[in-house]
Amino acid sequence: MRTYFDHEKLDVYQLELRFITWVTRLLVDIKQRSADARIAEVSDQLDRASLSALLNTAEGNGRRQRRTRAKFFDDARGSATECAACLDALVAKAVCSGPDTDEGKQLLLRIASILTKLIERFDFSSSTVREETDQGAFEDEDEDENEHEQP
Repeated sequence: MRTYFDHEKLDVYQLELRFITWVTRLLVDIKQRSADARIAEVSDQLDRASLSALLNTAEGNGRRQRRTRAKFFDDARGSATECAACLDALVAKAVCSGPDTDEGKQLLLRIASILTKLIERFDFSSSTVREETDQGAFEDEDEDENEHEQP
């Protein structure tokens, strides 16, 4: 594939395109099997979030200010995490099985990992974010489990 813009050269951008290709096949399959509005809502959100990750990565790479670049990469990472949650919701709703979503989750983990490194590269003030590769889970050190409880 011939590249015209710098963002097209990014590995993470190419992985996001691969994820969109993968998730589009999954969404077509889901749509053929179910007309349930609740499932359509999750499917639509998954489609939007996958596109948002791609577009924020491209736009961030086109920005010149370091912190602005980091913000767009952070938004892209949030969208990738949202995609993972949508896949979890589809499994929870028994629309897909865990093995049906494994390839997508692996792509998303790689995408989130690369975006995390890009965020750290362009925004030195960002909080430290770690990924537990053993379980494929994401953990934010600053998150308080009890922050939503009433005193």
